[in-house]
Amino acid sequence: MRVLLSTWGSRGDVEPLAGLAVGLRELGAQVRVCAPPDEEFAALLARVGVPMVPLGPTVRSVVAGTKPPTAQDAFRLAPELVAARFDTLTTTAEGCDALVATGLMPAGARDVAEKLGIRYVYACFHLAGLPSRHFSPGARPGRQSPQDETDNRVLWEQDAQRVDALYGEALNSHRAAIGLPPMGSVRDYVFTDRPWLAADPTLCPSQGMTDLDIVQTGAWILPDDRPLPEALEAFLDASEPPVYVGFGSMAAHAPKDIARIAVEASRAHGRRVLLARGWAGLAPIDEGDDCFVLGEVNQQALFRRVAAVVHHGGAGTTTTAARAGAPQVVVPRIADQPYWAARVAELGIGAAHHGPTPTFDSLSAALATALTSRTRARARAVAGAIRTDGATVAAKLLFETVGQERPPVSA
Repeated sequence: MRVLLSTWGSRGDVEPLAGLAVGLRELGAQVRVCAPPDEEFAALLARVGVPMVPLGPTVRSVVAGTKPPTAQDAFRLAPELVAARFDTLTTTAEGCDALVATGLMPAGARDVAEKLGIRYVYACFHLAGLPSRHFSPGARPGRQSPQDETDNRVLWEQDAQRVDALYGEALNSHRAAIGLPPMGSVRDYVFTDRPWLAADPTLCPSQGMTDLDIVQTGAWILPDDRPLPEALEAFLDASEPPVYVGFGSMAAHAPKDIARIAVEASRAHGRRVLLARGWAGLAPIDEGDDCFVLGEVNQQALFRRVAAVVHHGGAGTTTTAARAGAPQVVVPRIADQPYWAARVAELGIGAAHHGPTPTFDSLSAALATALTSRTRARARAVAGAIRTDGATVAAKLLFETVGQERPPVSA
């Protein structure tokens, strides 16, 4: 079986596809990944030997400016991505049996699959983008009144209109060019009635959360056996476990002065600090030997050795920290991050920072919760419930839905 995996987004959108690609390859499939041409994404896929085809502009060129992208930027990017998908996927998916699309609203992927007559799957890594009467975009789940449900349906309709405004004209123009009729609701067409949810059921329970027929496979985790750098090992061995602080590929969305605030708050609790440089370029605030700056590293190994993980609340980082049994402090900024912050707090495995801009006092208070023995015990208990077979489950399911011979699925 030949499978094409496609995404456009941050590392949290690319690494799960690498995990799925490895799972598919272990079952005998031939796999390629279409992803943004950022150097670190190319290096990630090269590390596991998965061929990559560049798709669209680099993500860093879009998000790594001094200010977050504007609405005008979104209206420029959307048609550019639609065009890139029609051009790149049409060529790359030729001869494939299935196309799996994830990431930023993959308008154009299902259309190409339709034209080629191959299986299409839309997969997501959280529930925040799926239409539901239970919670509105970006909100945490919970019990709501009938009026809330009505209001949320209005919000979802507005969201559908926004997606149509961003992608509709470009999508229908490209559909017409390949002989396909115009499309109505872009969002509903992209998502399908049966999207796959590549998220852990303990961290992201889906039952009753959406009107769609969700297929929850578990998170697509890419195994990482890389050793930690010697200098980092020496720092870890020198004293008590430090606090890890990282905001991944947030860049302009990272909280202002987060390095200074995090270092000072950690010191107030008697903890050393690991600063993950990331796209925000976090750097030491002084020459103290209690702070270590790191770049690309095996988080699966590192998080098992830290006192707490302070992060933005991406699906991947949240899952990796939870699997490692590391207490978390989530400082959510955009998109699905408030959802993950809420889940961390609800599960008792850490603290959700209230508001997107921490101060010394607010982050110190959140760390006070995360660094208790009770939180650590709870984090270790929940770690045992995190599934690690999501990529294998999804790979076997894809074989099943395409009609290929494959080993039995063990859900």
